[in-house]
Amino acid sequence: MNVALKKDDINAARDAAYAVPLDKLDVAQPLLFQQNAMWPYFERLRREDPVHFCAESEFGPYWSITKYNDIMAVDTNHNVFSSDFLAGGITIGGGQANVDPLPMFIAMDPPKHDIQRKVVTPVVSPANLQYLAPLIRERAGKILDSLPIGEPFDWVDKVSIELTAMTLATLFDLPQEERRQLARWSDIVTAAPGHGIIDTLEEKMMEFQRFHARFTELWNDRVNATEVKGDLISMLAHNPATRNMEPREYFGNIVLLTVGGNDTTRNTISGSILALNQNPDQYDKLRADPSLITSMVSETIRWQTPLAHMRRTAKEDIEFQGKTIKKGDKVVMWYVSGNRDDEVIERPNDYIIDRENPRRHISFGFGIHRCVGNRLAELQLQIIWEEILKRFPHIEVVEEPRRSYSTFVKGYERMMVVIPKRV
Repeated sequence: MNVALKKDDINAARDAAYAVPLDKLDVAQPLLFQQNAMWPYFERLRREDPVHFCAESEFGPYWSITKYNDIMAVDTNHNVFSSDFLAGGITIGGGQANVDPLPMFIAMDPPKHDIQRKVVTPVVSPANLQYLAPLIRERAGKILDSLPIGEPFDWVDKVSIELTAMTLATLFDLPQEERRQLARWSDIVTAAPGHGIIDTLEEKMMEFQRFHARFTELWNDRVNATEVKGDLISMLAHNPATRNMEPREYFGNIVLLTVGGNDTTRNTISGSILALNQNPDQYDKLRADPSLITSMVSETIRWQTPLAHMRRTAKEDIEFQGKTIKKGDKVVMWYVSGNRDDEVIERPNDYIIDRENPRRHISFGFGIHRCVGNRLAELQLQIIWEEILKRFPHIEVVEEPRRSYSTFVKGYERMMVVIPKRV
């Protein structure tokens, strides 16, 4: 099946984006992302108003920062642009009336952010990645060897979720039998009620209670253990900087580590399959030269941009690129747009697996809040593709994937594929 974007669909999306008066343009519409129709909106903002104020949206008024260098400027200026959960945190929906903010180190400013982040970084140290690599490879091989040949199946469910959930369960030292529940909780954290996995806010809160109860049980077990293990919960439970955290702060950090360890890698694994199907010349290039896997992984992370945005809140009035951002204003850094900025990235809409300097992207953020698990994400993607190319000359996407209804997680709920039988 040809899963390349249809020209008529592209033109219709562009016509819609340019028909809206600029001062009314609202790119923070989950449906745009679910339909993959947001690209011309960002294209227009980068060209006409790269620091753009939207007065009315589902999430209230907000500024859009859409160009690569402007995003970097905001992301590194934590003296003015705050991540603090009490100010609204790191998502455009944070601070809404029906959302009770959770403390977590990504939604904190220095110095507390730096102290808590440092506690968990050993889990992604080079030594620990070296320990995890053969385990990830063994699991990847078993997953791929279990796939049906010549029959359609959901790549998201059978491969992307499985591998990342296994790794995440290992990082928490959680029994592997619970890995799918862990993946479900990660989905529920970012899910919009009524759009897929849950129907109501009450159902979401019930799941949060179960999530909280299980990890409270794990904390109590680890904090009282005489032997300190190297998992994330033990690190938080035994480090003096985090041992006396309030229970809500502990749970907030668990939520962060769960979503961060699941969504980004999982959706980029799925995204790599789609990107190579939409760009068969690049798939041919990869098969001919598997040494390109490393650069392909980085290019896919840019092309996919698995987290579409991060949000900050202005701590004071500031003049920024000729605009006055007021104290308390919501400022949204659209990583998904910055990664398509043609002033910084050559041919940014093209998927080029041997691109020069492929790691020049902002999918992991920039500055002190740069994704702590970025190397682990790259490792899992590297290994799964090394194992894929050993086994399958082609994996074909057979229908348009079902995308997430979210302005935050840019991902896939289902992607049906077939691995052709060998002739």
